[in-house]
Amino acid sequence: MKQALRQLLGDFLSAILFLAVYALSGNVFAAAGLAVTAALAQFTRLKLSGHRIEPMQWMSLGLVVVLGGATMLTQSPRFMMVKPTIVHLAIAAVMLRRGWMLRYLPNIVVQRVPESTIVAAGCMWAALLAALGLANLVIALRFDFTTWAWFISVGSVGSKLALFALQYGVFRAIARQRIAPSTISGPGELVSTR
Repeated sequence: MKQALRQLLGDFLSAILFLAVYALSGNVFAAAGLAVTAALAQFTRLKLSGHRIEPMQWMSLGLVVVLGGATMLTQSPRFMMVKPTIVHLAIAAVMLRRGWMLRYLPNIVVQRVPESTIVAAGCMWAALLAALGLANLVIALRFDFTTWAWFISVGSVGSKLALFALQYGVFRAIARQRIAPSTISGPGELVSTR
């Protein structure tokens, strides 16, 4: 879990920096420049530490450099504002692969929760990210920066946290329900779980 959150933060670090610097200074050139610099620094750190760079990380770097460059050339923040759309849609496409979630779940969940439920949860994540990507595109192109900043920092993050909490609750309830009967060995006999 901690690793997944760290990777997610790393993926969105340039967008967070862009949002913060542009909101505080109004300087689109400085905000985009810092976002590009941060993305390049992240990659340099990964390369120097010998980590394998995943295809999605390469895509993210390419988007930051290209869209950040377009933002600096045109002095329009809209290019950087569209980046989350591309990332969300790309991740949603990956999440359409059946069973993608299995490798991220603890063994107790994989053993106790039906695969069909896990696959359905994976499809829900794909649908959420696709919806967020499309909503971000509309907001980035039609609304002002403040509206976009609210959506990307509160709406987008909040909806992901809500789905995570729902999934956690459902998986936990199913796992607990399936564990409870396994503590009974015979008629009326309880097996110690210690």
